[in-house]
Amino acid sequence: MDIDTAATTCDQVLDAVSEAVIADRFFLETVLTGVLARGHVLLEDVPGTGKTLTARSVATALGLSFSRIQFTPDLLPADVTGTNIYDERDRSFEFSPGPIFANVVLADEINRAPPKTQAALLEAMEEGQVTVDGETHSLPEPFFVIATQNPVEQEGTFALPEAQVDRFVVKSAIGYPELDGEIELLRRRAGREAQSPSIERILDREDVLAIRRAPEDVRVDDDLFRYMAELARETRTDRRVRVGVSPRGTQRLFEASRARAVIEGREFVTPDDVKRVAQSVLAHRLVLSADARVEDVQKSDVVADVLERVVVPTLD
Repeated sequence: MDIDTAATTCDQVLDAVSEAVIADRFFLETVLTGVLARGHVLLEDVPGTGKTLTARSVATALGLSFSRIQFTPDLLPADVTGTNIYDERDRSFEFSPGPIFANVVLADEINRAPPKTQAALLEAMEEGQVTVDGETHSLPEPFFVIATQNPVEQEGTFALPEAQVDRFVVKSAIGYPELDGEIELLRRRAGREAQSPSIERILDREDVLAIRRAPEDVRVDDDLFRYMAELARETRTDRRVRVGVSPRGTQRLFEASRARAVIEGREFVTPDDVKRVAQSVLAHRLVLSADARVEDVQKSDVVADVLERVVVPTLD
């Protein structure tokens, strides 16, 4: 799929999702950026803002299978990955796939799962496979996770390990709707039939695989390679940061920047592409120092300052 076709298709997907989800267009573009970059998306926001609806709508518009897993403290790895069931008829074990065997998996309130269950999900996110009783099972292709967590209610939660947070290409928040958007939600609620707007299916599985290959054709100049690397390295020397962006994070910045260029319909990456994805790609990878946390420093502030300090290349 060429860049122009991919950009047009992205617009159609975004328009379809916008019919159901009352959200800022940039937020939806960020979610789609994660999909195009062949990664996973983490949404952190208060309950009732539309995170579940967003995941379901994206899956429908892309024409992919969808599964929702409600993470709870008593959730076991087998509840996610599946398990081997003994068949008395032929006296053998048969693998019964868990809910993770879908193209789009909504991991709802992921930080409520115990570490052992999070580790099982980590393998699936990183390797595209799960291992049950020593046997490996491949997940459907494409496969990506849209995970959610609630930032205001921490009782009974297990903080995501840094290794797992680093697996998410982007992290974003849907936020509260504008006044007109909230009024539209009330209109939908007033009419029973309009509560759940139908989503038009735009793509199918093969189309999604093709559109995810489109970023590979996007050109990135050497000056932009240096710019991305300098942004990552600058986070490692900031006095407010204990652990800066890893080399994996630098690569994710590159991948997300190319995906952003596709959404914009360009065959090359610009510094503005890098800037537009920097917050959602870099901020959640930072580990702040104890002093910074006491001073209520926000990770987004650190990234904003880094973007100000690093010289932006001028492309010919």
